[in-house]
Amino acid sequence: MTKVSMTVNGKAVSGEVEGRTLLVQFLRENLGLTGTHVGCDTSQCGACVVHVDGKAVKSCTTFALDVAGASVKTIEGMANADGSLSVIQQSFQDHHGLQCGFCTPGMVMSAAALLADNPRPTEAEVRHGLEGNICRCTGYHNIVKAVMAASGQTVAAE
Repeated sequence: MTKVSMTVNGKAVSGEVEGRTLLVQFLRENLGLTGTHVGCDTSQCGACVVHVDGKAVKSCTTFALDVAGASVKTIEGMANADGSLSVIQQSFQDHHGLQCGFCTPGMVMSAAALLADNPRPTEAEVRHGLEGNICRCTGYHNIVKAVMAASGQTVAAE
């Protein structure tokens, strides 16, 4: 077992992990942050996306020890300081960008990374930016509408 320390959602945390402990396991099992989901264990679905030093990463294929000393942000850290939903989270709610909700944390985290890099993406850029995330419920249209709305834009009529 090795001690690992990092900042998660603005708070210093540490814990004992095996070298093979994945970041998603550390977040869920050691820290109790269960908003980050495990959907496939193969880096295909994107339900486990978190931000490490501001970059979107799939935590199901990232070792906890590899992010020692880093700043990690999970879906639990996305809300505003007063506890209200962030613009992206509110847009997902307003534009019905979720159904069962399983993929939503990863979608929100990927959307946040996309909008941080490109605050006014085109619809095509949104679709490309979310390619690593799978939703089995919505057909993606409302998710794209939500991300476009979070950027202050609308989706062109079909």
